[in-house]
Amino acid sequence: MKLYSQNICKLSSGEDMLLYSLENETGMKVKITNYGATLTEVWVPGKDGRMDDVILCFDNPEKLVRNIEPYFGCIVGRTCNRIAGAKFSIEGQEYNVSANKDTFQLHGGFEGFNKKVWEIVPSETKDTVSVVLEYLSPDGEEGFPGNLQVKVTYTLNNKNDLSVSFCAMTDKPTPVNLTNHSYWNLAGESSGNVLDHQMLILADHITETDENSIPTGFLKPVAGTPFDFTSPHTIGERIDKLYMGYDDNFCLRNLSGKLALAARVFEPGSGRLMEVLTTQPGMQLYTANWFDGSITGKGGNAYGKHSAFCTETQHYPNAMNIKHFPNVILRPGDIYRSETVWRFSVADSI
Repeated sequence: MKLYSQNICKLSSGEDMLLYSLENETGMKVKITNYGATLTEVWVPGKDGRMDDVILCFDNPEKLVRNIEPYFGCIVGRTCNRIAGAKFSIEGQEYNVSANKDTFQLHGGFEGFNKKVWEIVPSETKDTVSVVLEYLSPDGEEGFPGNLQVKVTYTLNNKNDLSVSFCAMTDKPTPVNLTNHSYWNLAGESSGNVLDHQMLILADHITETDENSIPTGFLKPVAGTPFDFTSPHTIGERIDKLYMGYDDNFCLRNLSGKLALAARVFEPGSGRLMEVLTTQPGMQLYTANWFDGSITGKGGNAYGKHSAFCTETQHYPNAMNIKHFPNVILRPGDIYRSETVWRFSVADSI
């Protein structure tokens, strides 16, 4: 196992942007920066032994700092996804949070966790390498109540498992729903669209949404619809039946809070298989619907429509406003915990 760091640049705030590299004995390599607790590179072997970087991101520090709309690889919070009306109530008290998207909040507001410089500390064992990132979100930040102490740990092991675990504590009741927002392309980040990727999702329902993609509170069965991935389908097989593509929360079968399989994704050209395991009850599938080639990432590569997919493990969006959704309110004395594992291997099929 190898772990090393480098100083990328000094930010306008005077803080250092740092980059840590984690490498295991199979040659899998992961890079993480303390800016936004962002996963910037994931190098994974394919069936011919070739190593490819399988996530989209920027390789330019200035572009990383401007990483607002794509949210490439970062941690988003204090709550990911959407909050209807940019408001919610806890115990009869209404809170108004920043509306960075018209009338609602998306991914934590104007200056969410993706725009913060996190404290970062490396860690090693015989079989793993990790980085631990911490951030204190002050009371009132983006309108959220309470001081929230957040810890995020990325860990790579020798089995080609990359995990991200979350821990958070608060001194006032506050909503918490954290996720990593990586964009995956198992053929390689510059290889074109992901429409031929095969996908299996262990979910029988999605959350119904309104015109702003905000859940209404109703669950829609996936059977007989383009959202049915209970048996394998390619991402592109039915995508033309949707408005722009997939951008929906899948209600996972596992509601135990324990780590369990949520999805499998297979890319036939490289033979790469990615399994997504999570403790979370939901997963947002997003297929880079609005990319049009104007975003240039690593090496100046232009990212076009459907050039990646996101599997954002999460509690259901807008849950703080829908009582029968799984709870997202963290209270003093309680600890928020969640974990997601991306497990990589080479296979002949999904």
